[in-house]
Amino acid sequence: MTANRTALDQIHLQIQWNRLLSVVEEQAQTLVRTAFSTSAREAGDISAGVFDTRGRMLAQAITGTPGHVNAMAASVGFFLETFPIGSMVMGDVFITNDPWKGTGHLNDFTVVTPTFLDGVPVGLFACTTHVVDVGGRGFGPDGRQVYEEGINIPIMRLADKGVVDTRLLGVLAANVRNPVEVEGDIYSLMACNEVGGRRLVEMMREFDLTDLDDLGRHIIERSRAGMLEAIAELPRGTYSQSMRIDGYEKEVDLVGTLTITDDGIDVDFTGTSGTSNYGINVPLTYTQAYASFGVRCVIGGAIPNNAGSLGAIRVTAPEGTILNAPHPAAVAARHVIGQMLPDVVLGCLNQIIPDRVPAEGTSCLWNPVLLGGHGITDEPYGTSRPFAMNTFHAGGTGARPGKDGLNATAFPSGVRNTPVEVNETIAPLIIWKKEYRADSGGPGLHRGGTGQVMEISHADGSPFAINSMFDRVIHPPRGRNGGRNGTAGRLRLASGAEFRGKGRQAIPAGDRIIVEMPGGGGLGDPRHRDRDALARDVRDGFVSPHQAREVYGWADAPTDGDG
Repeated sequence: MTANRTALDQIHLQIQWNRLLSVVEEQAQTLVRTAFSTSAREAGDISAGVFDTRGRMLAQAITGTPGHVNAMAASVGFFLETFPIGSMVMGDVFITNDPWKGTGHLNDFTVVTPTFLDGVPVGLFACTTHVVDVGGRGFGPDGRQVYEEGINIPIMRLADKGVVDTRLLGVLAANVRNPVEVEGDIYSLMACNEVGGRRLVEMMREFDLTDLDDLGRHIIERSRAGMLEAIAELPRGTYSQSMRIDGYEKEVDLVGTLTITDDGIDVDFTGTSGTSNYGINVPLTYTQAYASFGVRCVIGGAIPNNAGSLGAIRVTAPEGTILNAPHPAAVAARHVIGQMLPDVVLGCLNQIIPDRVPAEGTSCLWNPVLLGGHGITDEPYGTSRPFAMNTFHAGGTGARPGKDGLNATAFPSGVRNTPVEVNETIAPLIIWKKEYRADSGGPGLHRGGTGQVMEISHADGSPFAINSMFDRVIHPPRGRNGGRNGTAGRLRLASGAEFRGKGRQAIPAGDRIIVEMPGGGGLGDPRHRDRDALARDVRDGFVSPHQAREVYGWADAPTDGDG
């Protein structure tokens, strides 16, 4: 059908496609501007997109995370299985935080809203955000089953013909530590979809469209064709990569096999470790989201993300592995494992396109979840204000072809660091230090991005706790093609005690927690690094004079401050 269209038809469709992309971006920005929690408002841990009435994603907002967007692309189909499009009416809104039918853990709420034009359903808007708390043990990896991790809302109506189900919101409020923020975020999700729906109707009336069938077909066909064209430039074959990471009770092996065919790319994780006894397991939708993103980082990256481009990448993992954990496995910290998958996929692609693939990075977020209140620690809490706060931070990314890695930057999630001032406003905490971590970036022709160091105490000197969900503490990010490894992360008390990378741990009254985040791996031989670039690294404190001499081979490195 595409071949029969005139050049003018193609131009009209491209204009409509561009408008649809602007619609979903405004949808996402509405969520960011109206959200109550810092995860959405400050870090941008959200997703937003528009779907046709069959549940196929036509466009996604640039603002958002791959784990949310790509998993949400599958979750809309689950909504339609429960509530067929013909049963929906104007004013209906649907919601779930089911990890296996949403985006992988209970803290993510997905809201789906149908849009009607002249009384006929023409599309669906969906959005997701990470809420600060869902009850249970609190956001952390210590649960043994999903039942311990918080309240689970099945796919159900949030609003019926425009009337919000306040009973559902009341149940949510009674089960979470931050009811105002959680309820506010739910309303923000509804507002986000409502704005998207209004803008879609305006667009359709402007272009005299009665449905999205022709435009949707054009988007999906062109995107799939573009992906297959990009894939066709790669040599056919099968490539494997494995990566050992820290895990929780034991180390985890992630094993990926990538096969390139005429019909797309298949990624299979057979050989990966089995499920964990703790909350680091990953539902398959989240595995598919980040594995496909790993491909898209270097193959067809200019093609918009939708059902067509995603359909050219097929991701599987055997049930019972940590990447396809069945219900009721604990999954709260699924991001710690799932966000490592682009590094595995890129390791496969490095075997055929090494000039386009970065080194391994910190990958998993280093988000200290901090809590204070009665019973949180063995010490009495006193009269200080109780709190539960999820603050977003990151180590360094791997060095990139032709460029250094990014310092203290979240990849692959893309979320932003949470400002210190905001953290100190919403919780009784003092952040004494937030600075780059010298020598953490892996040495290379192109240096890995540096991590950062944070030092945190309770503002009143009370005890508090950290729910640790960190990796790369035992196994650092690996360099590629002659580059050195980044520096592993570390978690400790100012008084000297070393902490584990995962699990709830108490900071005693008057003490401070020090979080040292990993640096990304280097790329290429460090002895070939440009000396002017190395001199800037030393001047700026990213590289010590000692490392410049001993690892980079710079005999004339300055000695000041060398210790």
